[in-house]
Amino acid sequence: MASIEDFIALDVETANSDLSSICQIGLAKFENGSLASTWSSLVDPCDFFSASNTAVHGLDASSVKDAPQFPKIHDELFDRLKSLPVIIHGPFDRSALRSALGKIGRELPEIVWVDTIRVARRAWPDWNDKGYGLAVLAHRLGIDFKHHAALEDACAAGTVMLE
Repeated sequence: MASIEDFIALDVETANSDLSSICQIGLAKFENGSLASTWSSLVDPCDFFSASNTAVHGLDASSVKDAPQFPKIHDELFDRLKSLPVIIHGPFDRSALRSALGKIGRELPEIVWVDTIRVARRAWPDWNDKGYGLAVLAHRLGIDFKHHAALEDACAAGTVMLE
């Protein structure tokens, strides 16, 4: 049986404002309160990269030129997600997965989702002055990471959850 210290943290990046345009996925598996393993993949979204999204995460069409498309990796992705609660930082990542799956005629499988923003609001109600964005929380908790890189964000969200 999984404990509160056993979960998978997930983060995705998108190529543009279309949530289905996932271009990077990162997973961080935590067991017994420690980072146990990671998995990440670039994804060819078969879509354009907006300048604003590229400015945020640094990925463009050349970054994903030889990457698999979402239909090629979704089975492996959800096999990894099915056994433990999935930690996300805000609703964006779950919505992006739902949109990407909908684009290929699939539905989001049954997953226990835990949003670290909701957890942080309850854990640190006095921190609302600067908000509960991942970068703000990471700074306050002394977590060093490269923001808007899917695997780094997943690891940071998982660490926030443990805190």
